[in-house]
Amino acid sequence: MTVVISDAALAPYAASLLRVLTVPGAGEDDPITREPVDSSRLSDRELGVLLPAAYRLPTLQSADRVAKAIVTACQQRQPAFTPQSCASMLSALADELAQPGCYGNPVLAVNALLRCEGPLPEEAARPARKLVTELGGRYRLDYPYALMALAGLGGGLTARIESKLFVWSLHSIARDEVAVVAALGPGAQALLAEASGERSYYSPPQLPDMWQRLADLPGYASFAHRALEAARRRAADIQSGRIAYQADAAFEKSEVAALGRAARIALLRDEPWLMDLLRTLLPGVAVAPTAARTAPSQALLYEVARAVEDFPTPEALSALRAARAAARHKGIHKQLDRKLQRIERALGDRPDVAFRLPDLGFGPDGVRTVAVGGYDAVITLSHDVNLTWRRADGKPLANVPAAVRRDHADTVKGIRELVRQARGQLATVARSLETGVTAATTLPYRRWRDELAANSLGWTVVRRLIWEVPGASGQWQSVLPTSDGFMDVRGRAVPEPGPDAEIRLWHPLNTSAEQIRAWRDELTDRELRQPFKQAFREVYLLTPAELQTDTYSNRFAAHIVHYQQLYALMKGRGWTCSRLGPWDGGDTDDAYRVLPGGAWRVRFRYGYRDQQPDGAEYASTDRVWLDRRVGGAWRTVQLADVPTIILSEALRDVDLFVSVTSIAADPRWADRGDDLYVDYWREASFAELTATAQTRRSALERIIPRTKLADRCELTDRYLVVRGQLHTYKVHLGSANILMEPGNTYLCIVPARREPHEEVFLPFADDRLALILSKAFLLADDTRITDPSIVAQLRARR
Repeated sequence: MTVVISDAALAPYAASLLRVLTVPGAGEDDPITREPVDSSRLSDRELGVLLPAAYRLPTLQSADRVAKAIVTACQQRQPAFTPQSCASMLSALADELAQPGCYGNPVLAVNALLRCEGPLPEEAARPARKLVTELGGRYRLDYPYALMALAGLGGGLTARIESKLFVWSLHSIARDEVAVVAALGPGAQALLAEASGERSYYSPPQLPDMWQRLADLPGYASFAHRALEAARRRAADIQSGRIAYQADAAFEKSEVAALGRAARIALLRDEPWLMDLLRTLLPGVAVAPTAARTAPSQALLYEVARAVEDFPTPEALSALRAARAAARHKGIHKQLDRKLQRIERALGDRPDVAFRLPDLGFGPDGVRTVAVGGYDAVITLSHDVNLTWRRADGKPLANVPAAVRRDHADTVKGIRELVRQARGQLATVARSLETGVTAATTLPYRRWRDELAANSLGWTVVRRLIWEVPGASGQWQSVLPTSDGFMDVRGRAVPEPGPDAEIRLWHPLNTSAEQIRAWRDELTDRELRQPFKQAFREVYLLTPAELQTDTYSNRFAAHIVHYQQLYALMKGRGWTCSRLGPWDGGDTDDAYRVLPGGAWRVRFRYGYRDQQPDGAEYASTDRVWLDRRVGGAWRTVQLADVPTIILSEALRDVDLFVSVTSIAADPRWADRGDDLYVDYWREASFAELTATAQTRRSALERIIPRTKLADRCELTDRYLVVRGQLHTYKVHLGSANILMEPGNTYLCIVPARREPHEEVFLPFADDRLALILSKAFLLADDTRITDPSIVAQLRARR
């Protein structure tokens, strides 16, 4: 069957491409076949018209390069099909089955059905039946959901094919889902195929509204509730012994997948019944009913965690934390720890639910006191959660009293769990708020006041951040929350906004350098440590060099980094990256992170260099660029077209990777003689400061005058200069490496895990900043240094 496609609605460029693909010999003399196909000139609907023609083109034709370019464009974008072009696509795929060596794939047909902008065409039934008949007769069916959708379009499943389809799933939960969707027709079945993850190499990106469309199907939300309740009952039966326990055998693979979809729909709809269900289901699948360090279903536990990452809620996050605490399997701890970090970041994309905080019993002052056996456990919220013990008369104690530890072990365990829970909630709020910085999230003041500021956990975080409220002139005004309202940077009271007014976090990009300095001074004077860098946040503006490179930045290229450390840091920051190594195809990766809001993606290229005999692995950094989501697909854009705050926050992550993992920060590299990387180390160790190091310098400007080092230190453009008794030292503000004067001789001090010699307020958490201060205290009193390796270097210089 051949479906003729009209080019009447095509623009001239698309019409020329269609002619080359469909008219025999047209590509031989058409200059369009000798130029690269510019897919940016094609609309999504034009791609949907051209794709069937590309699949029909015989191989080794003059237009073959055009056909490949169209197929590649459809892998990266969302082609849109009219009923006519959809029917043509199915026909082309059915006819392709007759070609030698073609195994066929129903997924591409379902991709077209799902992206059809009109009623499914009647003329598509015949090729759909052909695909089902040909593919359904095979021994193994790799795409059962896609085949069911095509069967629905083609007139229904035969008994023979239905029996083969369900070889892979004879279990009630998966059967229930199939029955619900089958009753809704081939469109719903195609949606289920996409949600199940059935994909071809040539499939377009997943539909951006796929889960919402699934949630909107009549009856699917009821199935989700029914399925998760069935899972809870089965887990309870295993725990009670009504079902014999077998490790990791509580649910079949198809059931786990169906329950994952059910969980996503319930989370997306923010169902009120879900929290109580997860509180019992998750521990039920995470802990064996025996003393064994196994679990009834790690697969379901992790699938629910992935669902929560897609659609996070604070309650689901708390339920996962409880399951993690209850689990005895160490592998579960490791897996969930990584997933919990990603969920905390993902909550920033759902401000409508992220700030529903639990009441953990803390008073307005952020303190909760628990009486235990004649003593008090005092839990205090600050920039961390602190647990101290005291006698009934108020006298503080250094540790848990022995009598309490002996006679009230369960209570002590509960108190420590409360500390962990409070610490986790503070981290969740802080990460959610920081994520909202990039997305420029605003909140109604009523919600901010009633959900965040009124809760002790929320107040502990928001009172240490700078906010913006509408001023009298209609412009945003930066303020700091106080116990009785707000104050501006000069300490003057600011009227409370109206309940319907907007409030948002302040960002240094949106203000003047003078105001940034003023807020930094104010927070340092108040010794107010922010939950994340805000007043001291790095800012990255477009440079002339980046205007020249246009679509990418080389600002962080050509650095040599510790690869294992880079990989771990990228994973921890929510980046998607591949594990590289000395194998074929393992030398280059384009890591990426989708930024909050989902409209932008930053990408970072780096390459694997080598592995040293001691097992250390090294990589080199390359370019950074940004993609924008257009119609569900990603397209690279010019850096000049990227919003300033998006560009700055994207480059900030990459600067962190390079600053932390560069070998320039490793003081031991100077001892490696003519090593391959020493030239880089010598240059980068004392190079011009990056934005991260410049922020560190700004902090030191305010910290040093408050310490006993004030008269022995001086800040220059790149160094903290420390005058000791024996030498003068220059500590680089980027790498923390040290040069001795006169002569700029390198001094190797391997960092110890210790704080500065005196209690020093740091306005933000930064290991390198703490290291620089620690070295400064050590070197200012250099006559008292006893470490033999350091003493030998000091004597040699003298």
